[in-house]
Amino acid sequence: MFSTHARPVRARAGAALLGVALLLGACSPAPEQPPGAPPAASSAQASQAPGESFTVVATGDVLIHPALTDQAKQDGNGEIDYRPLLAGVKPLISGADLGICHLETPLAPKGGPYSGYPSFSAPPEIVDALKDTGYDTCSTASNHTIDQGAEGAGRTLGKLDEAGIKHTGSARSAEEAKKPLIMDVNGVKVAQISYAYGFNGIKVPAGKPWLVNQIDAEDVIAEAKAARRAGAQIVLASLHWGTEYQHDPTAEQRSLAKKLLGDDAIDLIIGHHAHVVQPFEQINGKWVAYGLGNSVARHSEPKGSTEQGAAARFRFVRDGERWKVDKAEYVPTLVQLGPPIRLLDLTAGQGGDDALKAAALKDTDEVVLSRGAGEQGLTRPGR
Repeated sequence: MFSTHARPVRARAGAALLGVALLLGACSPAPEQPPGAPPAASSAQASQAPGESFTVVATGDVLIHPALTDQAKQDGNGEIDYRPLLAGVKPLISGADLGICHLETPLAPKGGPYSGYPSFSAPPEIVDALKDTGYDTCSTASNHTIDQGAEGAGRTLGKLDEAGIKHTGSARSAEEAKKPLIMDVNGVKVAQISYAYGFNGIKVPAGKPWLVNQIDAEDVIAEAKAARRAGAQIVLASLHWGTEYQHDPTAEQRSLAKKLLGDDAIDLIIGHHAHVVQPFEQINGKWVAYGLGNSVARHSEPKGSTEQGAAARFRFVRDGERWKVDKAEYVPTLVQLGPPIRLLDLTAGQGGDDALKAAALKDTDEVVLSRGAGEQGLTRPGR
């Protein structure tokens, strides 16, 4: 199945250095905007001419628990404003040519009612903050996509449309579901597809099999091939999979990654769902980030490392008629529970509890590199 149709994404990188873009992003107005990453902590790279390269930054689950909304109300003096919460990663996200989020929770009408686990209904203002942070597109297939039925799923896509953020993984009609998401990124046509392992036992409404994508290897490959036929030069697969709170990828994840990356139609896998960071690995010369952890969340009973996340940053370059990643990075992040609750880029020299940040950085390094990704060329700023 397909989702929203192709529209151009702004090309941020030109002849300037990516590091300069990050610093400019750090200077953009935003509530409580932290300083940008110093040169030593950045991964400044010279961009090639338009159409020759582009950068992607993808982050983990955007999981809006009630505590995050309480914080947003404090930051907005009674109005809901999630921008200060996300400001720490704004330079990172806005500095990429393509910023990809995973919006796990369906959205409520403005004014609510709102709810958290187990049946989410999040304030729509989170999308305004995602847009301000620099995200261009969000995957929407998750185990919570249909927590509020077809109405909630449709409302979520409507708000993303209103904010100008592309989306894929769920749809409002069979016609919409057939349209591939193909974005013009710095002159390159990039497709994104999105699938989830299941929906917490909630059945997809009768007569609406197109409402949300469920993982099936053959379906994923078929959609990737169809996107290629529609003009995509690169296909990125966002997969909601794995076992919650488990750092190690499951045998099913590893098997599926091997099959998908063994097909010429798929160039990269971006994983979510576990709420903790999982390893990166190169398979058939292509990358899989098994799980990026939480981008932002506040579990009522945090388990393991649920405040830790990793942004995946990849630079694609032309390789003859194909494209390949010539620079793969991970950028550790942390939801510092405060007060106030803030999302930090751990490589950017931002304030906070130094001991907590050092421990999170160490934990994330160990997990991300546990399947040999460092030897395969994966790096991080400052390491």
